[in-house]
Amino acid sequence: MAGIVSVSQTDLAQRRKKLRRHRQMKIIQAIWRTLAISGLAGGLLWVALQPVWVLNDPNQIVIKSGNQILPEKAIKSMLKLSYPQSLWKVEPGAIADSLKKQPTIAQAIVNRRLFPPGLIIEIKERVPVAIAQRLTEANTSAKNKQSSAGLLDANGVWIPLEKYTLVNPKLKLPSLKVIGTPEQYQEYWSQLYPSLSQSSVKIMEVNFQDLTNLILKTEIGNVHFGTPSSLLAEQIKVLTQLRNLPAKINPNQIEYIDLKNPDSPIVHMIQKSPKIDSQIR
Repeated sequence: MAGIVSVSQTDLAQRRKKLRRHRQMKIIQAIWRTLAISGLAGGLLWVALQPVWVLNDPNQIVIKSGNQILPEKAIKSMLKLSYPQSLWKVEPGAIADSLKKQPTIAQAIVNRRLFPPGLIIEIKERVPVAIAQRLTEANTSAKNKQSSAGLLDANGVWIPLEKYTLVNPKLKLPSLKVIGTPEQYQEYWSQLYPSLSQSSVKIMEVNFQDLTNLILKTEIGNVHFGTPSSLLAEQIKVLTQLRNLPAKINPNQIEYIDLKNPDSPIVHMIQKSPKIDSQIR
């Protein structure tokens, strides 16, 4: 029995010795791991602080719009960055926000590029659906109005023509024209355009100059909608149903089509005397 107890105690002593060595190895490994991580972090910090990680000019910035890479001239016009500037002091989120405030850009994603140092920016541009003739008053007199040409997207956002052509020099202009002040008709345009884009009647011009009477210039004649309202979609639907009107009435004899009440459209005819109006049934 004494021999057995002696062997057991020796075995326990060896086990305790192995456990101590195992713990020591773990401590040594943890120290080496800490030193390695600290050294790597220090090395990365040292590399990051080197003068090479600096934006010196717009050539280090790439802006992509789909598969297109924008020219340097466009980049300079979009980004107001000071040079030289540490790449690590550049805030991608702030740059993205400033880009999205520009009328030509709907979305923007900005990332730093380490090799070579620079920025990669991906943008999604607004798609123009109409040429917009913007009316502005030159002074307090309503008689003195000036106009400037721009572009309009489906949401009614005004896009200065010169800014858009700077990014898209080969831009094909839309055929639809909108007249008026965008700030006044934007809410109506976002309701009207989806129906316009689906209409089988060709629409050349939308006139918002008088918000009490929206006028559309179409292939079958001028159409008066009255004050823009929730009836816009229904009015466009009725207009589509009138696409065969020229087969029944000479378009040259039509003064305008009244769709203020879509349930009772009226064709106003050009007559010297007396004036004749025809209600469509």
